[in-house]
Amino acid sequence: MKTGLQQHAALSQQLRINPRLYQAMDLLYMPLLDLQQHLKQELLGNPFLELVEPEEETEVPLAEEAKEDKKEAEKNDEPNWEEILLDDGGDQGAPPRDLSEAREYVEPVPVEAKDLADHLREQVRMLDLTPRQQLLAEEFIGNIAEDGYLGATLDEIVTGVNQVLEAHAEQAPGEVKPPLYTVAEAEEMLRIMQKLDPPGVAARDLRECLLLQIEARSETDTLAYRLVRDAFDDLKAHRWSDLGKRFALDAADVQNVADELAKLDPKPGLQHSSASEAYIIPDLVVEKIDGQYKVFLNDSGLPRLRISKTYQDIARDKKKFQGESKDFINQRMNSAHWMIQAIEQRRQTMLKVMNFIVDRQREFFDKGVEFLKPLTLREVADVISMHESTVSRVTNEKYVQTPRGLLPLKFFFSSGLSTTTGEDASARAIRAQIQKMVADEDPKNPLTDQQIVEMFGQKGVKIARRTVAKYRDQLSILPARMRKRL
Repeated sequence: MKTGLQQHAALSQQLRINPRLYQAMDLLYMPLLDLQQHLKQELLGNPFLELVEPEEETEVPLAEEAKEDKKEAEKNDEPNWEEILLDDGGDQGAPPRDLSEAREYVEPVPVEAKDLADHLREQVRMLDLTPRQQLLAEEFIGNIAEDGYLGATLDEIVTGVNQVLEAHAEQAPGEVKPPLYTVAEAEEMLRIMQKLDPPGVAARDLRECLLLQIEARSETDTLAYRLVRDAFDDLKAHRWSDLGKRFALDAADVQNVADELAKLDPKPGLQHSSASEAYIIPDLVVEKIDGQYKVFLNDSGLPRLRISKTYQDIARDKKKFQGESKDFINQRMNSAHWMIQAIEQRRQTMLKVMNFIVDRQREFFDKGVEFLKPLTLREVADVISMHESTVSRVTNEKYVQTPRGLLPLKFFFSSGLSTTTGEDASARAIRAQIQKMVADEDPKNPLTDQQIVEMFGQKGVKIARRTVAKYRDQLSILPARMRKRL
């Protein structure tokens, strides 16, 4: 076998995606705020792009005399164009033009709010606790979930705080090792934590949470307290008749007590949730004008870009720039042209998609969600002659302001159910109709899933009982037996 270097000629096919195509797809995917920041970065990095100020879009042309004065001023203060063009902006970090008048979008930031743990710590500091109790209280706070429930058993809490003591003892071997915590101490601290605000905090289950809230009202001698303490399982199952016989009461009275219990907070910790506010700026706006729905892009806050005429004139001087300078100029010029074209293509694509949605969902805009029609990404893609993935990028994380409220574009897409007329009904519309049927039902004779199926059949909609049950669960609607009023 002969060893050594050899050369071979071979033909092969490879699929390579142009980097600009990746960037174009990213532009389609970006929500409005992300696109604003991206364009501002492009302005800083490419000297061939410049910002069109709002007043420039509507101002009248300059008089000839003013133009001459401007040219004279530029001639007297001629910058070093070669140095500017060859500078990629990496060191300076600033564009070679004045952007002081560019409108900056500053996202409103809410004042930092205290979460549940902070709220509990403030109360613990006000209690007369020993340092040993304070350490145990901190362990409890660390194990209370966002909804207010205790997420660990007392044994686990004791084990955790004892590990802290042992770790401290190893770091300070000369000190006297304190005794380990016991479950009895944890039980005592649990009673202290459960008296803090909000009522029901540090409960280990729903039953204990409700009992703590009733105790905070000083209503431990009421029927509600007895029902939760002694018959919680029957209470959850809505066994009004059984509870009435057990407590020698009328079943309707038991149901009224259950209605009052339903007003208690099952997740008291969420009152102090640390979830940050989400700011949504719609990418599109739909307005009804003279009986017709019109689609507009909400892009007034986007920087308006154009090719800098000054840089174009400099780039045309082929005698001055050769070699690397010429390649750099061509690359930046082409990039600037491509960016402007990509932004315009994004605008047109979004308008095409939203106009088709408005045409397809006209009844929804006129009458409401019950008239929403089924729609898929493929249907939109086929009509506007684009790929399904492109439509997916256009609709992802985009919002539209409509006469029906602020909605995500994904809202308009849902699967369909067949009807006797041959048309399809949107699954979202079916859920809305189920919700309306239940809201309008007789409380003493609530609709069963089978009755709902039959009502849809009268409307020409074919739906299985298990599908009704699934949609009912998604809407958090109880079964008919548990909705029945006495």
